This record gives sequence, C-alpha cells and structure tokens, in this order.
Amino acid sequence: MSMTDPIADMLTRIRNGQKAKKVSVLCPHQS
Repeated sequence: MSMTDPIADMLTRIRNGQKAKKVSVLCPHQS
C-alpha cells in the first residue's frame, strides 16, 4: 500500500479495523 495515497490508506485502515472488530477507526486524514 502506498503511503502517498491518503484515501487508499484510509480505506485500508477501515478494513483493518473491521477485521479487528474495532468499534471505531480513527483516520488522521479526516477532520
């Protein structure tokens, strides 16, 4: 995954959060 793509990184964080069954996933790119 390229760290130069914030949107793809955000989607990856969300998918990882869902796999880990986390209630909330914080994305540094969102404000």
